[in-house]
Amino acid sequence: MAFRATRKQSSQSKLSEEKPPQKEEVSSDLSIDDVVGKPQGSDVSPKPQAGSNQSAGEVSPKVLGTSLPDAHSLHASGVHTYFRNSSYRRPADRRDFGRSGGVGSSYRPHRYPDSPSRPGGNWGRDSFGDAGPFRYSESANGSYRRDNGDSFTQDINVPTETVRGILDTMPEGHGFLRPKFTPSERDIYISQSQIRRFLLRNGDMVEGQARPPKDNERYWGLLKVEKINEHKAEEMEKRPKFEDLTPVYPNKQLKLETSQNTLSTRIIDLIAPIGFGQRGLIVSPPKAGKTTILKELAAGIAANYPDVHLMAALIGERPEEVTDISRSVKGEVLASNFDESPAEQTRIAEVSLDRAKRLVEMGKDVVILLDSITRLARAYNLVVNPSGRTLSGGFDPAALYPAKRFLGAARCVEPSQFSVVSSQLSESSQSVDQSPDTLKTDRLVTENGKRKTENGSIGGSLTVIGTALVDTGSRMDDLIYEEFKGTGNMELHLSRVLQERRIFPALDLARSGTRHDELLLGEEAMKKVTTLRHMLSLLSEEERTTMLIEKLSKTTTNQEFLESLVKG
Repeated sequence: MAFRATRKQSSQSKLSEEKPPQKEEVSSDLSIDDVVGKPQGSDVSPKPQAGSNQSAGEVSPKVLGTSLPDAHSLHASGVHTYFRNSSYRRPADRRDFGRSGGVGSSYRPHRYPDSPSRPGGNWGRDSFGDAGPFRYSESANGSYRRDNGDSFTQDINVPTETVRGILDTMPEGHGFLRPKFTPSERDIYISQSQIRRFLLRNGDMVEGQARPPKDNERYWGLLKVEKINEHKAEEMEKRPKFEDLTPVYPNKQLKLETSQNTLSTRIIDLIAPIGFGQRGLIVSPPKAGKTTILKELAAGIAANYPDVHLMAALIGERPEEVTDISRSVKGEVLASNFDESPAEQTRIAEVSLDRAKRLVEMGKDVVILLDSITRLARAYNLVVNPSGRTLSGGFDPAALYPAKRFLGAARCVEPSQFSVVSSQLSESSQSVDQSPDTLKTDRLVTENGKRKTENGSIGGSLTVIGTALVDTGSRMDDLIYEEFKGTGNMELHLSRVLQERRIFPALDLARSGTRHDELLLGEEAMKKVTTLRHMLSLLSEEERTTMLIEKLSKTTTNQEFLESLVKG
């Protein structure tokens, strides 16, 4: 026991001898001159400390080399350090630093006052030549950053680019601007606050300034909203909702006749005319030529009405047909192939419908060619939550309502005050003679193929022409047609008998027609068309189509053909 006590005492005495001397604590009364030295040329010299060999005229270089005080001790005494190799913790009152306290690409250095080594001040560097703290700053090169909430400040170090795309909002509240309607690497992120501030809706064409993604980001970020649907963002606050617009019967015909040899569009103008805001169905068996008729419809609309916004929504199509229609249709083509998921097929339909609604709210005329409503209903049948009920062919009745919503969106609307003002702002050459409160919307007149009021304001319309498949051998396809045939106000039937005999266009004239076609054709033309139908009803299905094709081929226009009926 005595041996152990002696050994323990000797080890403790040895440790006390080897213990290094403690650092002198830095006084909390240190001034900034004690830390960084006095400015050059100063007449005041510090007094030498007691017990030192320093003369009265010498200044200790405390800011050079290794004679700097310890950074942690200075920080503990209340003096913030900005040395390159020291660990900096941002003060609580500096909100303009980055998340990590470092210097990001969107920061600009803060200008500090005069320093000993840099008279006149320096930019973002302290007197030691090391990087100091950085902050946001204003500039005038067209770059922007988000400041607080919805305000923006220009930032010189953030390159921006003018971008535009169709808004697609997410369930979380934020959204993306899709330049090509489909998700891609060039999508632009838009925050929830911007969507709420400008009252943006799905399908809006948004244009503004965006910055490129940072290291930990994937998409571009929208910094400023400049235009919405080709109008200034401030002008879009009072636009109406599509659901609040008043639908009326179509009263202006979309004339599809282009040339003498394009017989399908000439027959449609006579037998089943299409108007602005029509809700039509092209009922066709397989291989009857419905895709060809859709392309000729698109060509006629693009040639006769260049101001009409034309869209083609292809659902579950063959890839080669998508390419063919994309090259032939002069408009926006949104397509999904048959090998894509049902969710993608329904998304394409919803994006096209939302885009069309936003244009109608602006007072524009939109035409959507949908191919086909049958495949769209089939896709919704696989996507919607099961309702517990099953119709013929294994079809869920809950899948009918989203597809009916697409077809039911077609309508001709009365002019609203917003569409009047929007039309007058877009046509800068026209002067506004009346205020929106004094506009008359009771009587519609026509001018250059557009429905306008007496003072020249546009009402807007959405025309949907969809195809429905029949005689496919599927009970589900027959059920879908039976559910949709009463919703449209125009039907164009294609005949399998004519298709088998290679008679094109294979139009069934007796079953095709339009509700309230007298509003589209006019009184005089309606009498002539009624006479034509009486003549065709005396013939068989094959003979009536063959005879009409023959007579139309011998005349240049439909007007000439109708006059020949009266003379004959």
